[in-house]
Amino acid sequence: MKPKQELHRGLEERHITLMSLGAAIGVGLFLGSASAIEMAGPAILFAYALGGAVMFMIMRALGEMAIHQPVAGSFSRYARNYIGPLAGYLTGWNYWFLWIVTCMAEITAVGIYMKMWYPDIPTWIWALAALVIMASINLLAIKAYGEFEFWFALIKIVAIVLMIVTGLGMIIFGFGNGGVATGISNLWENGGFAPNGVKGILMSMQMVMFAFLGIEMIGVTAGEVKNPEKSIAKAVNTVFWRILLFYVGALFVIMSIYPWDQIGTQGSPFVLTFEKIGIGQAAGIINFVVLTAALSSCNSGIFSTGRMLFNLAEQKQAPAKLHSVGKTGVPSTAILVSAAALLVGVVLNYLVPEKVFVWVTSISTFGAIWTWSVILISQLKFRKGLSDEEKAELKFKMPLYPFGSYIALAILIFVVGIMAYFPDTRIALIVGPFWLILLTAIYYAKGFHKRPENAKKAA
Repeated sequence: MKPKQELHRGLEERHITLMSLGAAIGVGLFLGSASAIEMAGPAILFAYALGGAVMFMIMRALGEMAIHQPVAGSFSRYARNYIGPLAGYLTGWNYWFLWIVTCMAEITAVGIYMKMWYPDIPTWIWALAALVIMASINLLAIKAYGEFEFWFALIKIVAIVLMIVTGLGMIIFGFGNGGVATGISNLWENGGFAPNGVKGILMSMQMVMFAFLGIEMIGVTAGEVKNPEKSIAKAVNTVFWRILLFYVGALFVIMSIYPWDQIGTQGSPFVLTFEKIGIGQAAGIINFVVLTAALSSCNSGIFSTGRMLFNLAEQKQAPAKLHSVGKTGVPSTAILVSAAALLVGVVLNYLVPEKVFVWVTSISTFGAIWTWSVILISQLKFRKGLSDEEKAELKFKMPLYPFGSYIALAILIFVVGIMAYFPDTRIALIVGPFWLILLTAIYYAKGFHKRPENAKKAA
């Protein structure tokens, strides 16, 4: 009999806190924010605040279950236990697909940023190089991966804080502007605070929600964290506020010192902002920071996809070979399969470089909304199945239960409706449902529904 394949619990509290920040503060802020600002103008601050409030409810729902049952696979396992085996199967494979597509966005961003230094080299070459490097890091021991991600994330967090502080110095004291304070009048000049009205804010919600993709990765780390109860609770409670500060704070500064309608999609608004402040030589450094951000998010994505495949194989819902742990204590086969799937992103960068970013972010958002919805529904079912004594013993309760879950679900459904309304994001509602239908067909064709281990389990 083969020994049980187990992942090594080598992640510490500082690792998962920075990893979750690293996953969420990536392309969505540094590159995607330019598109979102173009749609909503300064009112994008409201959109990010609304999206952040929704994410708070989702993370508390996930935290309640993850601390009660810290397992690899997280919300896929919870969906299986509390909704049904098909839901767990769809959620696991959908999350794998979500991160594969998201990593395509990240490696696309790498190509865009590298053009600043090497404008004549095609983006697909840089995309391929990024993929090879990140896959290699993920094959190292989990503690080594955690260290890489810790420093990756720390670089961009420090850069964002410095940008906010420097920007506030220019706004209040006129640093870099000849001592003339710029103030914040740019927030309502140039067409007003919401120059494109409510429609502009609604149009931006897809990109805003994409920006928060990755926060839920805290749940995926549950099977490899040394002290799940302490680490996950702290990460859930602090990461949301930090991310909200970074997004709203950074964009407040950017749009105060730089007219929103001059922040285009040709490069990062962070680079443009530093040039406006007068630190022209810093543009290259900031470009390096945002490059690191994209690599960091891709790194986290490959981590997540590998663990999700490992969990699916453990539940007999994926090929058994994927449930193997290498000598370094990581699911090496699952990581290599995910990296191979990412080669499609390299091909897309070669064939349609101008379309790939909008496509992959909209498809990723659909996948994220499915995952977040499943987390909320699982938590509702989980709590409903507990006795009064068990409810009283919960160590990390979701606030505003059950109303918070219902409100968050309603907003997620509303975002899907927005995506259906606008042509640029409609492709997600073609690819996303088609993927779920294909997965369901495979589930029944393979007879997964007949297997005893896939029978619905009681919580």
